[in-house]
This record gives sequence, structure tokens and C-alpha cells, in this order.
Amino acid sequence: MNLDRDLDLDLERIIRAPRATVWSAWTDPSRLERWWVPAPSRCRVDRLDLRPGGAFVTRLSDDGGEFVPHMDACFLAVDELERIVFTNAIDSAWRPASPAPVAMTAAITLTDHPDGTHYRVVVRHGDPEARAHHDKLGFAEGWGTVAAQLAALTENMQ
Repeated sequence: MNLDRDLDLDLERIIRAPRATVWSAWTDPSRLERWWVPAPSRCRVDRLDLRPGGAFVTRLSDDGGEFVPHMDACFLAVDELERIVFTNAIDSAWRPASPAPVAMTAAITLTDHPDGTHYRVVVRHGDPEARAHHDKLGFAEGWGTVAAQLAALTENMQ
């Protein structure tokens, strides 16, 4: 996957768990809820229709109380055990969206690694300003935190 440093942000991590375990944490709503947002915030999965065109809808609670909309997205590609691609620029009803804080397309790839799974995220943006805004908001910290939470969950599932 080629990166355009003016438009894309990326993150890589080795997760010491089998690829099937990491895949399961992405595709099982009860597991996704356990790591998808940075703790101590909590996540609820409303829809996880893991197929091209399927819905990806989550809600977020910062204090364990009321859950508010978090993501209303659409899957673009799903290659079992290998790749998940989604965008929030199209919502779950297939309507164009202007999501806050930034429109993006995220590609998650899983490949075998001698120590488990090579986990890679590439988040693509429509223009350099959107990329810079996402970076300034804390892309590395936020996506890095949830990748660490994913690793902790899957490494303890074995």
C-alpha cells in the first residue's frame, strides 16, 4: 500500500497473537467494543455488517453514562483475515457525509509475522489540510492507544 505523506497517516504494530485472533477482535461486536475507543471511554457497536457496502456504526460514552454517536461509516472492502477498509465519508445509509472531525478512509491490514500479526493502519484524507488536522487532533496517540488496547485484548485471549 503506497503512502502519500501529504494525504495519509499510518501506524504499524506487531501484535503477539495469531492473525485469526486479531481478526476476531475486529469482527465480533462484543470484542470490538472492548478496544475500539481509548479507555476510559466506552464503545457500543450498533451495526457491524462486515461486507463491502455494510454498515459500521458505533456510539461512545466518555463517562459510562449516555452513549452518543461516534462513527457512522460504510465498509468498502473486507478480505477475510487480511484486510478491512471503511470510510466515514459515506454513512451507513450510503449517503454522502461530512463527518466530524475529519472525513477519512481507513485500511487495516493483517499479515503473518514470526511473533504473531503485523497490524497496519493507513488512514487516507482528501486533502493536506484534512490530514494535518487529523494529525494535530492526535492521530498517533488515539489510533496508537486503540492498537495497544487491541494488542492487550488479543494477546490475553490465547
